[in-house]
Amino acid sequence: MITEHDLQEAIAECEGKRNPSTDTCVKLAAFYAIKDRLYPSKDQQEEPVISPRYSYAAEPIPQSEFRQAILGVDEEEFLSVMDELMSTVKTLMPRLYDGVMRKLSKN
Repeated sequence: MITEHDLQEAIAECEGKRNPSTDTCVKLAAFYAIKDRLYPSKDQQEEPVISPRYSYAAEPIPQSEFRQAILGVDEEEFLSVMDELMSTVKTLMPRLYDGVMRKLSKN
């Protein structure tokens, strides 16, 4: 088995190269990974790092200002405001209006 001292020497040798090649950098990364795995520092032993990729709890989706504003608003009132907005968008930005209407007609 490779000792911590051997790993430290290999790391020092790679770090001591004046113009390291890609191969040297790959070896250095591998040496550090092995060292961290076989001989973790006290900081690593006390507090394990948990990757968010493996978290079972989903983070709540932040509510936009628009979504917060429409919470509890009557559906008819909401549709009236949206109809007025879309009429304005149709006049000022016809391409945007057409894009929104295409998306809505797909559902």
